[in-house]
Amino acid sequence: MDEITGLFRKTIRKAIEDGIIEKIMAKDALTFLYNKSRFPGIVYRLRDLELAMLLFDSGSVICTGAGREEFVAKAKDHLIEKLKEFDINLKSEPKIELQNIVASTMFYPKINLDMLADYDENTEYEPEQFPGLIYKIAEPKTVMLVFRSGRIVITGAKSVKFAIEASRMTRKAIVDAKALILE
Repeated sequence: MDEITGLFRKTIRKAIEDGIIEKIMAKDALTFLYNKSRFPGIVYRLRDLELAMLLFDSGSVICTGAGREEFVAKAKDHLIEKLKEFDINLKSEPKIELQNIVASTMFYPKINLDMLADYDENTEYEPEQFPGLIYKIAEPKTVMLVFRSGRIVITGAKSVKFAIEASRMTRKAIVDAKALILE
């Protein structure tokens, strides 16, 4: 565990133990959500950036829904300022690490998932259990959810560049497998 995570863990635990969370909730219940019986962390919503930050007593913070990388940095700054309003100060600047970019794209025309599954061994397709084909790419390490409609969801990318590369590789596999449905 790095020093920053440890400091943040102590800060969040102290906030919970000292009842600061209740004070925050009383003042800003629309922005901060905390219900220990439903979720083990604090949900901090930033409506202007259309994202949420999940704060855990482990010290980790997960930013979800950020449409752009720079929104994550803005959200971090918002959170630090909000914590300062309640006399919660961090001793050092938290580090941002992108770990799982989720993106989607559309491929026209529609895709024959059976043909794609037969073409590539890195696929899983069980239409009775899930309507999409799961396509795993080793490098860049990503998992693609490919749907008959042409919708492709890219998960696990460490950068936007890797998400774009994974999308290109998936499109190439679809074309190479002759899995396009021409209507």
